[in-house]
Amino acid sequence: MVIAVRTGEAIAAAELLRLQGELALRAEGDLTACEQEAESHFHAAIAIARKQPASSWELRAAISLARLWDRQGKRESARHQLQAVYAWFAEGVDTRDLMETKELLDVLSLAS
Repeated sequence: MVIAVRTGEAIAAAELLRLQGELALRAEGDLTACEQEAESHFHAAIAIARKQPASSWELRAAISLARLWDRQGKRESARHQLQAVYAWFAEGVDTRDLMETKELLDVLSLAS
């Protein structure tokens, strides 16, 4: 992220923010604070991906956010967020990210 900010090269900024969120979830310390930090990174990643537009990175950030919300018991919000992004994809449904999204949506639908 430092290099992206310094050089102004923001092509992978959404993915880098998503990864920072994933790392925050693995950090030691106050679980609530770690989850809040991760959620902030995921939302920022989604916003940047939408501006670029980078739908694949938005999908990945939405998957990460949906998993977090699922753990927090916010399954309906998770399903709604993920379904909205998943619906944009008409091709490539056999890619790893889209197959993972479909599996997570199935789990979230069953849990609702």
